[in-house]
Amino acid sequence: METPVATQKPTQTGLQNVLVAVGPTDSDRLDRLVEETIDVAGPTGATVVLAHTFSPEDFEDRVEALGFDEATNDVSPDSVAVRYSVIREFAARLDAEGIDYEVRGTVGDEDEGITALAEESDADRILVGGRKRSPTGKAVFGSLAQQIMLSAPCPVTFVRADTE
Repeated sequence: METPVATQKPTQTGLQNVLVAVGPTDSDRLDRLVEETIDVAGPTGATVVLAHTFSPEDFEDRVEALGFDEATNDVSPDSVAVRYSVIREFAARLDAEGIDYEVRGTVGDEDEGITALAEESDADRILVGGRKRSPTGKAVFGSLAQQIMLSAPCPVTFVRADTE
């Protein structure tokens, strides 16, 4: 009689945390970003981190416009990001799909902020939106998505807005 050999199935971990970089111009491509996020995070049950980096000036303007009381110390990039209109709309769509998410914010350079938030949240993947640009346009103006792709601690998926 043959002795049975114990075999171990390979463990498949899948995605646990997906960070989505949400910027001020992403309202134009929100449908595509949400669709891609649901397609990536939904099947694995990953938590989505909706992340936004404010410039120092924009952060101060938003704190003032939203009426935060800075004296109570309830002002943080996270608390301001939660009230950012594009993030609120994104979050509502994730709620409708039953996808877990959290909102994170930071102040500073966009690419460095997104990269830092990806590291802090232990992101397995970053989704970043963008638009089609010519090679000259990239060379002259740079590309935030490209900067994130080059410095990210994990794979990055570029989500281009639908073109007609």
